Amino acid sequence: MLKLTTTITEILMVLYWVLAAALVLNLISIDPSLMYSDYENPLVVAWNWSFFPIDIAFASIGLFAKYGNVKSSRKFKFEITAATLMVCAGVMAISYWVITGDFNLSWWAVNIWLICLGLVNLRAANLGY
Repeated sequence: MLKLTTTITEILMVLYWVLAAALVLNLISIDPSLMYSDYENPLVVAWNWSFFPIDIAFASIGLFAKYGNVKSSRKFKFEITAATLMVCAGVMAISYWVITGDFNLSWWAVNIWLICLGLVNLRAANLGY
């Protein structure tokens, strides 16, 4: 169940960035109520895009660890790396919103999910599940 849950989360993260790119390219429009706070501010847009590398890294490394042709000795390293990056991405976002005093349940929930799922994956990887 953990593998499936993590895979879905990783795929959804990639999908988020595909949609973000489509939005930038004016290929789609998204209801402003679904966007993060102050989404038209260039500094906040830059902040959001600063997550692109870490989000894509944890998603692609995690998917590769699960479904790639990887030796078990390397698989563990990829799993630990992906889970650590997932936790870091969630903590970075929550930290920003704490500093700015911004609370939006849907955005907080997603990032708390990343933190918790990453920690569960770190624990599972260390136990050899």
